[in-house]
Amino acid sequence: MLEVANLSVSYGKHCAVDNVALTVARSEIVVILGANGSGKTSLLKTIGGIQPATHGAKIALSGTDLTKLRAHSIVEAGLALVPEGRGIFGDLTVRENLMLGAYAKRARAGEAENLKRVLTLFPRLSERMTQAARTMSGGEQQMVAIGRALMSAPDILLLDEPSLGLSPLMCGELFGALGRIRQAGIGVLLVEQNAKRSLAVADRGYLLENGRIVGQGTAQSLQNDPAVQRAYLGVAQSAV
Repeated sequence: MLEVANLSVSYGKHCAVDNVALTVARSEIVVILGANGSGKTSLLKTIGGIQPATHGAKIALSGTDLTKLRAHSIVEAGLALVPEGRGIFGDLTVRENLMLGAYAKRARAGEAENLKRVLTLFPRLSERMTQAARTMSGGEQQMVAIGRALMSAPDILLLDEPSLGLSPLMCGELFGALGRIRQAGIGVLLVEQNAKRSLAVADRGYLLENGRIVGQGTAQSLQNDPAVQRAYLGVAQSAV
């Protein structure tokens, strides 16, 4: 289980994340909802070791303290981040991008099995293994980015705005894959602007505003919350 407590992030005098606490279990999808600038990306980057938390924060995975580990050691511990913008290597082939994810020691013994899982999740990648990643569509590149993270054999997968810029069809494929990732025993912490899609696949969710958690609950309870409906689901106030 991923456990986060007392997590704050500051940029100079600006506090981007303020005393956040959350948990994510394996085989669970947890979504973080919030407007642009609410601190969602800063939260994920800090959990993933890309930027430091303030003193006193707790970030632990299955009892292992992650707060003082470098990013590559956090991957070895079982946590993988797919950043906003995907971060794939455009001049490398699909296969080369995926194999980079298998560099972690924890993943090497199961490399073939993990690759099989990725290609089962995203069958179209098997047809493009020798294709340069930059020549693919945005949705296909997102599949490569998620596949590369899965090649590290994570216990918990962090996803930052995975549906950004994707067509409705590709969004459907993506969120369908998230459900199958959960079935494989991997926990998912998802930051996503598409509240309707993400709540449909998630088990639980948190609402982040101005760097603070202001609400949480099951996906169903958040879907039924009038404030969430108005702010994130496009339901007019008169309709609720």
